[in-house]
Amino acid sequence: MPPIHHLLWQLIRYAQRLYWVDTLLWLFILGLPAVPGLIIREFFDTLTGESRFDSSPWVWIGLLLAVGLARVVAIFVGRITKTQHRFLISGLVRHNLLYELLKRPGAELATGGVGQHNASPGEILSYFRDDAAQIEDVVVGTNEIFGAGVFAMGSVALLLIVNPTMTLLVFLPLCAIALLAHQAEHRLKRYRRASRQATQRVTGLIGELFTAVQAVKVAGAEAQMLAELRERCDRRRDLMVRDQVFTAILNSAFENVVSLGTGLILLVAAQSLGAQGSLTVGDFALFVYYLSFVTYFLAFLGGFMAVTKQSEVSFERMGGLVGEWEGGRVGEWESGRVGEWEGESVDGATTAEGDQSHPPIHPSTRPPAYPPTHLPIHPFTHPPAYPLTHPHPLYLKPLLGPEPTLPAIASDSPPAPLHELRVEGLTYRYAGGGGISDISFTLTPGSLTVITGQVGAGKTTLLRVLLGLLPRQAGALYWNGQPIADPANFLVPPRAAYTPQIPQLFSASLRDNLLLGLGDTVGPEQLERAIAAAVFDQDLATLPEGLDTRVGTRGFRLSGGQKQRAAAARMLLRQPALLVFDDLSSALDVETEQRLWEGLFGGGRVGGWEGGRVGEWESGRVGGWEGRRVGGWESGRVEGAKTAEIEKSHPPIHPPTRLPTNPPTHQPAYPPTHPPTCLVVSHRPAVLQRADQVLYLDNGQLHVQ
Repeated sequence: MPPIHHLLWQLIRYAQRLYWVDTLLWLFILGLPAVPGLIIREFFDTLTGESRFDSSPWVWIGLLLAVGLARVVAIFVGRITKTQHRFLISGLVRHNLLYELLKRPGAELATGGVGQHNASPGEILSYFRDDAAQIEDVVVGTNEIFGAGVFAMGSVALLLIVNPTMTLLVFLPLCAIALLAHQAEHRLKRYRRASRQATQRVTGLIGELFTAVQAVKVAGAEAQMLAELRERCDRRRDLMVRDQVFTAILNSAFENVVSLGTGLILLVAAQSLGAQGSLTVGDFALFVYYLSFVTYFLAFLGGFMAVTKQSEVSFERMGGLVGEWEGGRVGEWESGRVGEWEGESVDGATTAEGDQSHPPIHPSTRPPAYPPTHLPIHPFTHPPAYPLTHPHPLYLKPLLGPEPTLPAIASDSPPAPLHELRVEGLTYRYAGGGGISDISFTLTPGSLTVITGQVGAGKTTLLRVLLGLLPRQAGALYWNGQPIADPANFLVPPRAAYTPQIPQLFSASLRDNLLLGLGDTVGPEQLERAIAAAVFDQDLATLPEGLDTRVGTRGFRLSGGQKQRAAAARMLLRQPALLVFDDLSSALDVETEQRLWEGLFGGGRVGGWEGGRVGEWESGRVGGWEGRRVGGWESGRVEGAKTAEIEKSHPPIHPPTRLPTNPPTHQPAYPPTHPPTCLVVSHRPAVLQRADQVLYLDNGQLHVQ
């Protein structure tokens, strides 16, 4: 991790004008109390007849009140600028944390496997709340410690004029404070890290309980879950108390050291009073008054040093969550270089310098939706800023002036139609075992490819790695012969769309879940056609408010099959060239599944049938096997209910296909001239019968294609 002062300086530079205006105001807030010291000295010297000014005591009292009123005004304005600065810094840190999390492969984030730190969504909330607030406090406190330090140094200068010997004693508490802070550094970090982790475990469990209420009730585990929550809360309480008590003891030690030093200084100063001493009553009052500035700064400095050490823990935790400081991933768009650093390879794919014949058709990182409105902190020759402190524009309303206008989102050019998607040597292995190895196949337009195999064979992993939801460790992808450097940002609508085993729905209306940002670009007829193609029209008719029915958290008001078909309709609305289904029919009955596939393709060419003609099956020849029993397929009948029971020795390259039993009652989701390409995980015979290509996985290996 970069040094803490580098990180703080990068955050300070984000809004320099506001920071220095706030610093100036805090200089007034902390400095105006220094003026009454001079006034008090002249007031007492006037009473004793030793003043150099021939003024009434009431003049000094009036000046004292005026200084107090000016300080009240400075505090009021300073609180406004301080609040604005706080929101900016915390907003920037939270924005960058979310930005970096969203750049992670989607499956890693969804399963909590970010940077080898298993964090649930509930646990991640503690990073956005506690750690971001900790960093905010230390950044906005820098100008306060700066202001206190300026006037402490000024006070020391005045005290040197009054009595140099006594002033030198001020540095004894400073040395003691520095020694205490250094000795307590490791324990401060250890206690703060433990308390943050305990808080994270509590918020994580609470988040999981809210999303698994039904499962807890069905299992009758209410008492056990409450006991677990109570245990975690008790653990958090103990660790938080230990952290707070140690911090309080440390701050008390700082203040007591300062108080003892102050008492020692005053004892020495008292010996200089009287007829034989060198101090007047006014000088002594001035010395005591300005000594408070020095002692306040020393105590403040000790506490600030402790908070800074604790902020290092927050930076370490957040950096670990987003996968450490992956240099070169942030701040490269300003230089025009994305996904590579000094000619190195990117994500296992050859860079433009290494392969001029096939340059990537998509960069390895998507550019920000809004172009930056500032210059980069570092020129291209310097390393980029640390991701959590990168100066992304936030477009928040400033204190003065109108609210900034968001730049228009650049629209992508229409993608080239799919002619071929080639997968070569795709590999991803989990740390604990499992995954896929050396998977290669090719998808052609309008084809239906089915991935099948036993449970745990790597079917879902293959889809996730293909779509970039998991980072591939080896292999390459080619879209129309061009390498894909970043599939996560390339294989998205309108190129590809994905429906997982358990679709994600939001607590909103069904219409909002289907459109999901499309808005007015989708007409009623297109929406109706997609719903009918997904065999969701009859279910929609039973909903109390139709498309305006709110589906609840994660769609809990819908059944498993309804959620899958709603996700399929959402996919079809985007008209992607490649449809990727992960066991779409797992929650569907056979009849509904048959209607779904017929709704997707209507009378088009699917699975080898075209215009009422069933390819080579009419001649009794399927995939080169004439008149023979092929892998369990016999006369169009599948022996056994599961794919695992199909013979592995001679599985079909092209299993027999069937015409739809019932003609479609609506228009197909895709026009006949642009048939979709489908990649499906399934073990259903009805799907396998339609397939142009079957990929059988066993223990992460492609055994048959």
